[in-house]
Amino acid sequence: MTLYHPACCSALDDHDPLPQPLAGSHLISTRFDPALLHSEDFTRCAIAPVPGVAKRQSEYLAGRLCAREALRRLTGQASVPSVGSDRAPQWPHSVVGSITHGDGWAAALVAPQRQWRAIGLDVEQLLPIERALRLQAEILTAAELERLRGLDDAARALRISLTFSFKESLFKALYPLTLTRFYFHDAELLQCEAQDTRLRLLIDLNQQWQSGAELSGQFALFDGKVLSQVAVTA
Repeated sequence: MTLYHPACCSALDDHDPLPQPLAGSHLISTRFDPALLHSEDFTRCAIAPVPGVAKRQSEYLAGRLCAREALRRLTGQASVPSVGSDRAPQWPHSVVGSITHGDGWAAALVAPQRQWRAIGLDVEQLLPIERALRLQAEILTAAELERLRGLDDAARALRISLTFSFKESLFKALYPLTLTRFYFHDAELLQCEAQDTRLRLLIDLNQQWQSGAELSGQFALFDGKVLSQVAVTA
C-alpha cells in the first residue's frame, strides 16, 4: 500500500548527515514548504491535525511523516507518535526517538531502547552575527562566554548557534528520563568538535542525573543550519 505524500514535503530522505550514525538507528528527513500545504493533507496522510498557522501545521506534518517512516524501518510498523500532555512525542514501547524541524527542514531519529536510553535531535538555522551577539548572554553561561574570548565575531556566532542547538538536544534527551524541565543556563558546552562534543549539567534533575553529569554529542553543518544530537547509551 502506497501512503499519500503531500506536495508541501519533499521525498523522504534517509541520508544521515551526522558524522557517526547511532548503531541501529534510522534518521529520516524532508524539506517542507508551508505555501504548498493543502487543507486535506492531514486527512490524506492519516495524521491527526494540529491547530495553528500553515508554518506550524506543515512543520508538524513533515516531522510526523519522517517519524512514521523511521518507525516503519525500525519496527516494521508505520505508526505516528501522538502528542503527550507535555507536548512531547509518545514513542512505541522499546523505541526512543526525537523529532526536529526548522528553516524548512524536518527530521526524525529513532533507535532501539535496548541500545539507547534516550536521544535528542535538534536543527537550527545558524544565527546571523548581530543576532547571535545580542542573544549570547541568554544562551551561554558565564564560563561559556569566557571560552569565547579571542574568537572573532563569525566564530563566536557559530559557537553560540552550536550551543543553542546542543542545549535543545540535551533537553530532548534528558526530559523523558527525568520529567524535569531545565533551561539554557542549567547546562554548559565544554568541548565542541563535530564528532566529540561534551556537555555538563549544572543542576540536579533527579537522583541519577545530577549536577556534574556529562554527556557526549555530535553535530553536522549543512545549508546554513546546524544539526546536533545527544544520545544516552543503554
